[in-house]
Amino acid sequence: MASEIKVDTISEKTSANGVTIDGVSLKDSKIATANSVDSDAYVDGSIDTAHIDALQVTGAKLNTDVISAQTELAAEPADADEFMVSDAGVLKRIDYSLIKGGGITMTDSWKITAQVNVATDADITTNWERDDTSGAGFIGTGLTESSGIFTFPQTGIYQIFYTMNITTSGTDSAFFLHLKTSIDGTNYISHSIICNGYIAGDQITSSVDTIFDVTNTTNCKFKFYTDNFTTGTSVYGDTNMLRSGFNVIRLGDT
Repeated sequence: MASEIKVDTISEKTSANGVTIDGVSLKDSKIATANSVDSDAYVDGSIDTAHIDALQVTGAKLNTDVISAQTELAAEPADADEFMVSDAGVLKRIDYSLIKGGGITMTDSWKITAQVNVATDADITTNWERDDTSGAGFIGTGLTESSGIFTFPQTGIYQIFYTMNITTSGTDSAFFLHLKTSIDGTNYISHSIICNGYIAGDQITSSVDTIFDVTNTTNCKFKFYTDNFTTGTSVYGDTNMLRSGFNVIRLGDT
């Protein structure tokens, strides 16, 4: 026989126990049981974030406009700006600095500022400076120089384009100007070479374009070296323009 109890208030018999109805524990106006509650019992906005478990919100619960609906970023991200990526199914954040690619990250230009009278079999060690001609510039940190030896700011594949303006008042002959590179910081080899014949009094400008793989910024260096220069042979320089010198561009990672 069906029965029905009608009362205005049901109070707990034992203090702090609450009242249990069909397995649902009620205590101080709250549901105290560990069992779940039908979501139909809640109104919009009634669940606070403190009571949502960290593992309960999944991708299936997110609308497709969750990102696109946010404020627009109308400029290139800063290096510390973060993106979300799936790493083998695990959602992680990553800095923009780690994923941005392409573009030139380093360029530099150096010149010889005044005429250098060099002997044969010698390095060009003096009168070097970064090109400061009006309108000149560089990207990134740039190279460092010590007594004609140049060091790179970071590893990578570099393009080196150099041009030398050479003249002589000496005996008719031929000259060689080497770009020498080192991968151990001590021993240098001829990486590329300018080779020209001349007649006394001639002035010759020659250029070479080459690539250098810089795998270590401590050991990978370069310099310029003269070979078969006779007495009176000089490399021209000019403080107001790049007459003899080089440009360096970092093309990408090693």
